[in-house]
Amino acid sequence: MDSQTASAERTVRDAPTKATLKPNALGVLGILFFVLSGQAPLTGIAGAAPISVALGNGSGTPAAYLLAGAVILLFSVGFVAMGRHVVDAGAFYTYIGTGLGRTAGAGSASVALFAYCVIQAAMYGLYGSIVSGLVADHTPLHVPWWVCTLLTMAVVQALGSAGIEMGARVLAVFVLAEFSILLVFGLVTLVKGGGPEGLGVADSFSPAAALQGAPGVAVMFAVASMFGFEATAIYGEEAKQPKKTVPRATYLSVIVVTAFFALTSWMLISAYGASKAPAAASTALASGDSAGFVFAPIAGQFGGWINDVLPILLATSLFAGILTFHNSANRYLFSLGRDRQLPVSLCRLNSRLAPWTAGCVQTVIAVLLVVPFALAGKDPVLTLFSWFSGLAVLAMMLLYLLTSVSVVVFFRRRRVDGRMWNTLIAPVLGALGLAGAIWLILANFTTLIGGEASTAFWLVLSVPAVLALGVANERLRRRRTAPDAR
Repeated sequence: MDSQTASAERTVRDAPTKATLKPNALGVLGILFFVLSGQAPLTGIAGAAPISVALGNGSGTPAAYLLAGAVILLFSVGFVAMGRHVVDAGAFYTYIGTGLGRTAGAGSASVALFAYCVIQAAMYGLYGSIVSGLVADHTPLHVPWWVCTLLTMAVVQALGSAGIEMGARVLAVFVLAEFSILLVFGLVTLVKGGGPEGLGVADSFSPAAALQGAPGVAVMFAVASMFGFEATAIYGEEAKQPKKTVPRATYLSVIVVTAFFALTSWMLISAYGASKAPAAASTALASGDSAGFVFAPIAGQFGGWINDVLPILLATSLFAGILTFHNSANRYLFSLGRDRQLPVSLCRLNSRLAPWTAGCVQTVIAVLLVVPFALAGKDPVLTLFSWFSGLAVLAMMLLYLLTSVSVVVFFRRRRVDGRMWNTLIAPVLGALGLAGAIWLILANFTTLIGGEASTAFWLVLSVPAVLALGVANERLRRRRTAPDAR
């Protein structure tokens, strides 16, 4: 066989496959439910708001959510503009690869896959702990957290394989349940005029309130709460009229989530009183039950029965997020297999046009990430959840930044959109805001993960290490597919 024939065979062997996910399966609301479930509103409020109020800028926490939402909205403008020209389940991988080159894209794909897998593992840790507690409270059984987690992995694998429509229906139920109870609490408190000190608009939204205490910590947790909105692009290949559906779902998700977190945190602070909320949040943190800061005023509004319902809703909130990140990660694996960055077997679909092999691999990755913490006897909340959630936020912020830069480069090279605001000004402003967010995360990373400085160092180091592995894999692939030099 001559070198020319061998080269041609390698080209065919390593060319992208034509496997495609199920088209026209999701509308705007279907995609929106995937995004909102990934952001796990109840988990975000119960987990982040007490820390932000206690250690951040106190009663100014709602303003931090508005600032974070503004930065993400600026990012979304360029993100959506590029999405009109690039539709692929790889999302960040494809966007960054198109603008900054295949090597940068391959590196970003590794970071994206890493981020989705570790945030899912983090949620498994908190979920297992909560469900184990619920089982102990309502039955005579005492089931270890990791047993609950492993059983749930099997359920998630089954739902992921059942097709994207089934996942959307399940998520719709869970998201509406948690969203409704928090939204009703916020609206009722707002209509009643707030708590003992009134609504306290100036106490939560004035510049002085926003800048008091440690605003960097508050903004950091607010940005972390926005994690997951970018999933709108991941489902573009399965969306109805993706060039219309994905932009609408993206903007709607950012606006809804920003308004939701700002309103809910504002009403929680108002329920305590702006002057008393920081002390109440600190007390809740010191007791080891930070969620109590959120649950207490809601129970005060609706009655003690809500204390039995909220832990269940918190568990379903986490389950919805776990299922969403399973779908996000397996679509990345599918896309990388289709582009021959990873074994082509990953793009094998089942009869429902769901990524079967990629889903199985993603579940195996989840097991490998979670089981070591169980074997080591680590606390799933203080280690698995805290460490990996902070790590995922850092990794995702890096991807947001690279995507903003890619948008600017893409539209400067290809004059396919003459709108300066959409293709240059907003992406640049978004990139500056994201760079600031990354700086805040790095400066406060020990606080974000609730761990020691040495732990924080190794976790931070893992992000560039994963990026380097992706780049190295792409270069090896190029060498393997390059024609023989003769």
